[in-house]
Amino acid sequence: MKHTEKEKKPSFRLLTVITTPKLAEKATDMFCGDALPIQYRFNAEGTASSEMMDMLGLGSIDKCVLASVMSTQFANTMLRRLHTELQLDTINSGIAFTIPINGANNLALQMLAQSGKEQEQQTDGRGETTMSDIKHSVIAAIVNRGFSGDVMSAAREAGARGGTVIHSRHVGSEEAAGFWGVGMQEEKEIVLIISEAESKVAIMKEIMDHCGMQSDAKGIVVSMPIDSVIGI
Repeated sequence: MKHTEKEKKPSFRLLTVITTPKLAEKATDMFCGDALPIQYRFNAEGTASSEMMDMLGLGSIDKCVLASVMSTQFANTMLRRLHTELQLDTINSGIAFTIPINGANNLALQMLAQSGKEQEQQTDGRGETTMSDIKHSVIAAIVNRGFSGDVMSAAREAGARGGTVIHSRHVGSEEAAGFWGVGMQEEKEIVLIISEAESKVAIMKEIMDHCGMQSDAKGIVVSMPIDSVIGI
């Protein structure tokens, strides 16, 4: 039994923060201060109209998405720090969540394992989350540029409250797309929506009915489980 526990592989999480540019700078400083080896930052925008944001006095709809991979235990510690230092429970502050990582290449695993050893004194030893504990999911709808509004309109019909849009571009094979009879527009939008687990299927179905591959949006919708979340 001891031998099995000794050889148990460490687990990792993708910690994602969606927040304002100002708070994103603070979160970036936190990540850099802890020398996290894998970090990414994307510019994005909220799905509320600028007129609505101005009317509510909430400022710009500009958002930043930060993503970093780290050990599960350290991710729990970072979530608490983000909640305390960025005050993500206040209006128009942001949201942070973790997604289980099931695999990575050897170099990435070595980097993360080494980083985890250096950070382990800062962790609380919390155990693994089981699927029965999952209460939220992140839905990602990838559609042609200009259809993110349609995605959110459909998602709200099924109870979604809001989302974040990331602008991107398709880099896949045109030949492969043609083989499947799919016309691929280069410019894409990725709409990220956080939902309660029991609402996930209804939201995804509504998006696919209105913005699926049969529509001009040519949408693809996937979901991933969230095991920890703050800011909702």
